[in-house]
Amino acid sequence: MKLRKMSCLFLSNSNRISPLNFSVRAAHVNLDAVKPEGAVDSESGILAWPSPKDKTPFWKRDFPLSQASAESPPEIQDIDLLHIVHVTAELAPIAKVGGLGDVVTGLGRACLSRGHKVDIMLPFYECIQKQNINELELVTTYTSYHDGNWVPTNAYRGIVSGIAVIFIEPSNHFFKGESVYGGSYNELEAYLFFSRACLEWMQITGKEPDIIHVHEWQTGVVPLLYWDMYHYLSLQKPRIVLTIHNMEHYGECSQEQLSKCGLDGSLYGTVDKAVDDRTIGHNPERLSLLKGGIVYSNAVVTVSPTYLTETLCSGWLTRTLMQNREKYIGILNGIDTTIWNPATDAFLPTNYDAQKVGGRVPLIVCITRLVAQKGLHLIRHAIKLVEQLGGQMIILGKASNTQVEREFEDLANSHNKDSDIRILLMYSEELSHMLYAAADMVLVPSIYEPCGLAQMIGMRYGAVPVVRKTGGLADTVFDLDDHSQPEMANGFVFEGIDEESLDGALHRAFSYYKEKPNDWNRTVQNVMKIDNSWNNTAGKYIDVYNSIRVK
Repeated sequence: MKLRKMSCLFLSNSNRISPLNFSVRAAHVNLDAVKPEGAVDSESGILAWPSPKDKTPFWKRDFPLSQASAESPPEIQDIDLLHIVHVTAELAPIAKVGGLGDVVTGLGRACLSRGHKVDIMLPFYECIQKQNINELELVTTYTSYHDGNWVPTNAYRGIVSGIAVIFIEPSNHFFKGESVYGGSYNELEAYLFFSRACLEWMQITGKEPDIIHVHEWQTGVVPLLYWDMYHYLSLQKPRIVLTIHNMEHYGECSQEQLSKCGLDGSLYGTVDKAVDDRTIGHNPERLSLLKGGIVYSNAVVTVSPTYLTETLCSGWLTRTLMQNREKYIGILNGIDTTIWNPATDAFLPTNYDAQKVGGRVPLIVCITRLVAQKGLHLIRHAIKLVEQLGGQMIILGKASNTQVEREFEDLANSHNKDSDIRILLMYSEELSHMLYAAADMVLVPSIYEPCGLAQMIGMRYGAVPVVRKTGGLADTVFDLDDHSQPEMANGFVFEGIDEESLDGALHRAFSYYKEKPNDWNRTVQNVMKIDNSWNNTAGKYIDVYNSIRVK
């Protein structure tokens, strides 16, 4: 049976509550499943859709995160097991800003399910909600070095999404504030401290993993500290893997700042170490933590094969990557198909699978950071075009730039009064699950995209992707009108960065939706069955780990 449940969900814009009619795929209501509070009428057992009279907006209700993060059953059991420690600035769902948090959680859980021991080290941000951490306890009190002083530091242990997490909490002002990034402290110095504090903790506790896996510029100094300091002290066993999630962020660092973590910053201002390639010949004082991480790591991974090719062809770090080409690998990210599962998702008012879908008026969803990389001019253009084509569109995202924020606030004020367009300048993990479930299409018009998770999550929930051909988008979405590989066709792809290129893809998508409903439903069923899980990708990471480990 296929059933399309037309619902009226209410989305807030500033202080105004406005209705938006859009559809959510639904079949029968499973009353035994855990639902958000108030989702099912206790007397009739009928799904009670959210109302503007609700005191709490539906996406802010209490959701059972423990179910949303339930452990997936092991599918592959490795024999030669590893101890892997991730050192990261983000972790989903408790400290998530972008895809980095999803990747660390998803990869960690996948390796754990294969039998490996996995720990994650994370700053204990003041904004982390402790009730979302299971079995939280103080395990170590120690000191770690920063700028001539030894700072008293606490290490807590807890369980998040089934993974053991070590939370590093310094006694100074680092990591204080209402959000993961943007506190009233020097962010660069805070991550330099965190990076050394992680290695210091390993040394004083005698924990020597096989692999220390670091992520992005925030932990790019870990390989330098390990090989030039801690390897000469007591840590001998670990080998270092660096994953670059977005080459846009270099980790600009002065020699003086680097010296604050205990290294002699002047020793790294050379082409073969960490000098920022953009300043060679005129500013040897400026270093790049990401470049230093590339040079000093045993293996460097980026998040899709196509993005690897793109970064070897252009960009400030191209020369460094070419010089380290033998250890540079492209591995496509996966998604956690237990957390992102429409059949069991605790955030949804009702659950569904690939056999229970349908459609009427197309809803296009764009869940993104509102930054230039994501194709802001194309997103703005899509709003107009979707209206002209008779569709509905929801944009969910935050802008870090005040000018961009004002532009999208103006768009929200002009569009949020009607029932076809909603622009929500916020981020909500709960709401993102619901929007992926409601969407018929997911729009990802990025100018560049190292991997992208939105298109994979969208497909998991039955949303057909409309994407620009770049990076990981090119590795995961293949055009339905490309008859050379019909077995892979799963979306609509455009190549240019101009509005006309997007026009062509959206026109084709709408025509397919309206004129070929049976083919569209088959496509929806097919994309929901595509395996973009970490089960596939984790094995490639395990191969990398095994290629560099000490045996």
